[in-house]
Amino acid sequence: MEALNRAEHRRLLDEERFADVAARAVAIESRTNLLFSFEKMALRDAVKTSAGARDFAVGLYDLLYEPGQIATKFERWRDVVAELPRRQTRVLTWPVLTVCPFIAQPDEHFFLKPNVTRLAAREYGFELQYQSRPTWATYSSVLRFAETVRRDLRDLRPRDMIDIQSFIWVQGSDEYEE
Repeated sequence: MEALNRAEHRRLLDEERFADVAARAVAIESRTNLLFSFEKMALRDAVKTSAGARDFAVGLYDLLYEPGQIATKFERWRDVVAELPRRQTRVLTWPVLTVCPFIAQPDEHFFLKPNVTRLAAREYGFELQYQSRPTWATYSSVLRFAETVRRDLRDLRPRDMIDIQSFIWVQGSDEYEE
């Protein structure tokens, strides 16, 4: 499936093709290894119902494209994700909450894997204001951390948050030796 741009997303919303928006988002995410399998399943299950697909499609558009303060838009998005139908596992996790915005707008949004990011911040000497329940305070702290890393890596010319996320992953993951 093709990616969604703003015009296509808007057209599908206007035509009330919410399931198409949700299916495209899930298909795009499924080609990545960003979410754990249980998170992928939770997201897929959450948008299977017509109400879940509608809320997801409209909420994602609002976050990405509607005018307004990012803090307010993020909190509305969080509330949308929190209210999505769930089957076996919760949908409202940091990775599920941040994956679609990160893929759609990697210049602005960060993909938050809490354990790795918290460890990387600690190793970096950045005091991350983290709460396990998604809040704007935590997300804005993560964005400040990402901007700090971007500034410090400016000689390497990171293009977007994908480059910053990769650096932070290496810093915080136990996959890499110190």
